[in-house]
Amino acid sequence: MGTVRCCSILAMEQSSFCYKACSNCETTLPDPLPSDYVCNHWKCKGRRYPYKRFFSLLFSIATDDQVLTVICFDKAARVIFGCSADEFFDFATNHPYAAKNASNLLVGEMFRVTLVEPKRSTKAQHLRMTNVVPLRSAFQPVMKSLNELYKVIYGGEDI
Repeated sequence: MGTVRCCSILAMEQSSFCYKACSNCETTLPDPLPSDYVCNHWKCKGRRYPYKRFFSLLFSIATDDQVLTVICFDKAARVIFGCSADEFFDFATNHPYAAKNASNLLVGEMFRVTLVEPKRSTKAQHLRMTNVVPLRSAFQPVMKSLNELYKVIYGGEDI
């Protein structure tokens, strides 16, 4: 369960927005990933699987009565970004200010979210932001807005 709240984005942490995980079992992988790494999760049985990236976004949000720092993982973040973490990482690799521009685009956006206590309270520090629903009728996912922004800056069809 969780608490449903309306909130406004105040800021997004720009330095770290994703992490690597095993594509088979989704176990978090070390970064940097050793070249001889094999996943030892019981689902993987010591086999080598490619990795994929998952969103892990830290936001400052304002509700009607408080300011909170929350974490937003992959499923909810895909609603906001309109793409996978791998796609955004690749885009950000080619556009060094993409994370900063994404943060700027999100400041002031309003969402209805469910705030959930962390499952592993021993490590986790922040509420989880889940079930994200944009409240502005003209909301565009971050990647769509960034593509439009970079088209204006650089000209051209597809960035």
